[in-house]
Amino acid sequence: MIPNQSTLVKYENPVLVTTHEDQKQAARKPPKQSSIGPLARVPSGFPKAPQVDGLTCAKGADDPHAKKEIEDVLNVILPPKEWKQGDGLWRQYVSSTPATRVDVIALQEQLDMRLKQRQARETGICPVRRELYSQCFDEVIRQVTINCAERGLLLLRCRDEIRMTMAAYQALYESSTAYGMRKALMSEAGKQDLEERMTKVIEDKTDLDRQCQELKIRIEQLERKYAEQRQAEGKRHHEEMQFLKRANLQLKQQLEGIIAPKKAEK
Repeated sequence: MIPNQSTLVKYENPVLVTTHEDQKQAARKPPKQSSIGPLARVPSGFPKAPQVDGLTCAKGADDPHAKKEIEDVLNVILPPKEWKQGDGLWRQYVSSTPATRVDVIALQEQLDMRLKQRQARETGICPVRRELYSQCFDEVIRQVTINCAERGLLLLRCRDEIRMTMAAYQALYESSTAYGMRKALMSEAGKQDLEERMTKVIEDKTDLDRQCQELKIRIEQLERKYAEQRQAEGKRHHEEMQFLKRANLQLKQQLEGIIAPKKAEK
């Protein structure tokens, strides 16, 4: 037989359900409705478990009808495993044997041992730790269901609610991760555009700085040229004024020299 994965949930020994010939004959017959189906659809329709006290199912344990009810409830909560090997179909049902105090202690020790063997993380998100605790929770549900089916169904609702919540958080995380990746890609694309624009702006700035330096040099040259021109024009103007003053003085002296003899003759 194909060995099943090691699990903390207690199962019965595998049984051969059908062979290849039986499967061919069953295919020709109309499908038979399972008695477990309505129980899975309508939780309130589950048969009540026998009233028992303590950890073991002492009262009503030998009642075939009560035992069948418990097995039906267990098969709904923890469906049997099925696999094919060769020409036969094998099935392994969950154990309906009541758990004792020793079994609970052994379950706890086995959980601690597997956590260490599989090196599960003590804190944070750890799929291994989550899987082992989920198996342990299923085993606790199995043990409680044998004693009281209603408590087992209530624990089943709690388990399904926890799984649904975890699935919702996982879907939200995956969606947020995909959204973050899209935003990251968009930001990368935008970053590339901004880098190109920044490079162009830097080149424009460098070109403008060069032009500014050229204009400053040209302004300095023009200022120096105009200053030299003003200095040369001022010097020339001063020389012309001095020349005109001297010429004016000479003309004045000549005019006085001409006028003075005429006054003397009179």
